[in-house]
Amino acid sequence: MSYYSDTPSVDDELESLGWYHFDLSRHAAEALLLSNGKDGSYLLRNSHEGPGSFALSVRAKDSVKHFHVTRKSSGYAFGFNEFASLQDFVSHFANQPLLGSETGTLIVLKCPYPWRVEEPSIYESVRVHTAMQTGRTESDLVANAPSFGTKEGYLVKLGAVVKNWKQRWFTLNRNELKYFKDKMFDEPIRTLDLTACSAVQFDYSKDRVNCFCLVFPERTFYLCAKSGVEADEWIKIIRWKLSQIRKGR
Repeated sequence: MSYYSDTPSVDDELESLGWYHFDLSRHAAEALLLSNGKDGSYLLRNSHEGPGSFALSVRAKDSVKHFHVTRKSSGYAFGFNEFASLQDFVSHFANQPLLGSETGTLIVLKCPYPWRVEEPSIYESVRVHTAMQTGRTESDLVANAPSFGTKEGYLVKLGAVVKNWKQRWFTLNRNELKYFKDKMFDEPIRTLDLTACSAVQFDYSKDRVNCFCLVFPERTFYLCAKSGVEADEWIKIIRWKLSQIRKGR
């Protein structure tokens, strides 16, 4: 069975494909989709089987399935089907499940996972840190590696009314910065929506080291990290998220 349409050349389409993750490893793909994706999120990456071979990684509830895709002169082959373009491929399987998993789950392509989503420096630190922890090569991330676009840790925060400093547990996920009384608490004290944040920067106005501030219309939040490196990591990832928010407006 073949599906054809008027499309650009195969090479042009692949280069412009927003969800083609090049040499992303199988484990890194699983880490991305399980941490940041949702049921039906998918991405395309190179396969270790050589040129013209790709793997389509799809999240199906709490697991990630990998499918082999081969580039042909006329398009792309998947199983017994051949498609003139990757867009034809996705359009077809967005309405027809790829297959049923062992648990009976039907896998449908719903949401492409774009490769321009994480700050390279954050990706590198996670990649190297994971390799050091596991003894694997740097290019081989384990499936439970932390999400590249998230961060968590203890920071010391200046109170709004009573001007004292208290340690709080912070989590950054997507565009939400939450802080909790401590790490074991499930409910946050407050959730800060970064879409309303105008700036993040180091702050030297307080009598403390490793401080930075987040500027919101109603209040400026002052936070201190345990080291200058840690403060710089928070600033970089929040600043990157703010740039992505502005691009989307």
